Amino acid sequence: MRHLRLQTTSDPALLAPVRRALEGFCASAGFDDRGVGEIGLCLNEAMANITRHAYAGAIDRPVVLEAQFIDDELLLTLRDWGNGRDPSLNFKPADPLTPGGLGLVCLRKLMDDVTFVPQPDGMLLVMKRKRTEHRTTKEA
Repeated sequence: MRHLRLQTTSDPALLAPVRRALEGFCASAGFDDRGVGEIGLCLNEAMANITRHAYAGAIDRPVVLEAQFIDDELLLTLRDWGNGRDPSLNFKPADPLTPGGLGLVCLRKLMDDVTFVPQPDGMLLVMKRKRTEHRTTKEA
């Protein structure tokens, strides 16, 4: 079992190095370029949503990323200490012609499982994705 743990903040300027670290971790575990990019995109969207929604734009709040491989599956968690609201409960499909609102759509399409686990002091986002050679994007 391989493991990656990163403690960062909600500062968007730190998103690129965190994404690169996760993408490198996934590539070293055998994900192809497309899979690596899709997982990186999901991380990008999830962290942007943490900053925007859980922390109301604050850029100095803690975020902990943990990733591990169990057999052929990536288990990726993001922990925040924000408002604790589950964004999937009030989810409305976005208008593709207006900016924003596609983060949850992206997570659901590109990951095999996405679960928001409310914590007493924030939220734990749990995402899973199997490593497969020829993956097709899931239907909505």
